[in-house]
Amino acid sequence: MLNQNESWNSIIIIWQELPFKKMRIIILTIALVLVSCTTYSDEEIQEFDEQIEVYLKKQKLSYSRSEDGLYYRIENAGKGRKIQYNDSVLITYKGSLLDGKIVDYQKTPIWFAVKDLISGWKQGLTMVSKEAELKLIVPPQLGYGDHELESIPINSILIYELKVFDIH
Repeated sequence: MLNQNESWNSIIIIWQELPFKKMRIIILTIALVLVSCTTYSDEEIQEFDEQIEVYLKKQKLSYSRSEDGLYYRIENAGKGRKIQYNDSVLITYKGSLLDGKIVDYQKTPIWFAVKDLISGWKQGLTMVSKEAELKLIVPPQLGYGDHELESIPINSILIYELKVFDIH
């Protein structure tokens, strides 16, 4: 059995032996997709949906649902052109779990590249413009999935309140 250093050395040797730069890019892209994606069964996605629906009913809230399972409520759509995937946005946000525990809170506006954000934020932000305010309920398949973060447990459904100040 190879140790970790030997494994990396083997990968580097194989990588260097690939004949074309284009082939290297294709393989790297496939590897990143396979490593970074968490897939969920239809049953798991349905269970997340049911948890969100119970929460909304209990809280007496009304949200729209995207085809991918993002729940959103646009408080203010903003003005001007809609945010695009390649834009950067200046925003504040508050993130919490369904039980109300706050997991992240950014009170001072901060810049983010939209393309670098979780899928749920990308979807929500591209629905609005500068000066928008929106609320998102992000199921795990559009959030952090099975990646555990310091304050966010694995497979968490997250609630975000976002305010957009500017777009570049």
